[in-house]
Amino acid sequence: METIYTIPVNRTFEESGECPFCRLYRELEANELDLILGASLMEPDVRIKTNKLGFCRKHYADMFAGKNRLGLALMLETHLDAVQDAISPGAIGFKDRSERIAKAAAEINGSCYICERIAVHFGKMFETCMILWENDKEFRKKFASQSYFCLPHYQTMMETAKKYIPKKLMNEFLVSAENIQTEYQNKLREDLALFARKFDYRYKDEPWGDAKDSIERTIAFLGGK
Repeated sequence: METIYTIPVNRTFEESGECPFCRLYRELEANELDLILGASLMEPDVRIKTNKLGFCRKHYADMFAGKNRLGLALMLETHLDAVQDAISPGAIGFKDRSERIAKAAAEINGSCYICERIAVHFGKMFETCMILWENDKEFRKKFASQSYFCLPHYQTMMETAKKYIPKKLMNEFLVSAENIQTEYQNKLREDLALFARKFDYRYKDEPWGDAKDSIERTIAFLGGK
């Protein structure tokens, strides 16, 4: 089943070295940042949504680091107007005002236009991965050649697999995924042990191997990159 996500998912799984879903997320995020500070900036339907939703702290920082400061200023100006309207006394009224202000502010603080856009596309990429694994034996080889899946994306992948992988293939899928994770976790554990051992003078002449960046790799595995 061909979808608009088949090409990027297939291309990403041709590589290894890090969680493929982390790579896909970064690509989606970069594309959305380019769009919001480029072609989508002045589209009325987009501005209505950005005025209402705003952005999370990370994506405000990403946009500020971008090249379109004028576009960002224009977008912030109208979003600020929407924020003021949402939490103004006139909009909320006197009764239970503090509770209503808190609720209105929480809705704004808890939303991000870019995060919501990414979430829609990212979910489809997990679905596409499962569909490809089921129907394309070559993709299964690409899947099995991955270095690891970070723990957050491993969770999402397993939740998606339950919906899309047929029961008759589920065990084969699980064995493939679990083999990847087990091998990588064992490697991380060995490298962390060597890293710690190198602080003992008795092991100062022992080769570092892959241990020097074992902390960074473990954090990327546990939290995503």
